[in-house]
This record gives sequence, C-alpha cells and structure tokens, in this order.
Amino acid sequence: MWTVIYIAPTAKIAESIKRRLTEEGFLVQTRPINMSKQQYEILVPSGELDEVQEVLTSILHS
Repeated sequence: MWTVIYIAPTAKIAESIKRRLTEEGFLVQTRPINMSKQQYEILVPSGELDEVQEVLTSILHS
C-alpha cells in the first residue's frame, strides 16, 4: 500500500525530493494530482512511512 507523504508544488521539486529519497534507499513514486496547478503527490510504501518522514523533514529543512 502506497501512502502520500508530501504534495510538491512543482514537478521540479517533486523530482528533487524523489531523487533524494531514492538515494537514501527508499521506494518512491510521484503522480500528478492537479495539472492546472502542477501539483504532485510523493508516495512511499506505508511500511516505510516513519523512516521516510524523518528523512523528508531533513530534506525540506536543508
């Protein structure tokens, strides 16, 4: 089961976060949710949610 952990405001930000999480060893998917606003969901397996949230917080605050 995939869980949304973040909604990125642009494709560029979504790809950057996906790349950084993948480099940390996580499985990551992105999918567009609102093409007119270019928003993208970032999804991870629900079993990795806690670990991913810690890494995501450090990515967003760096």
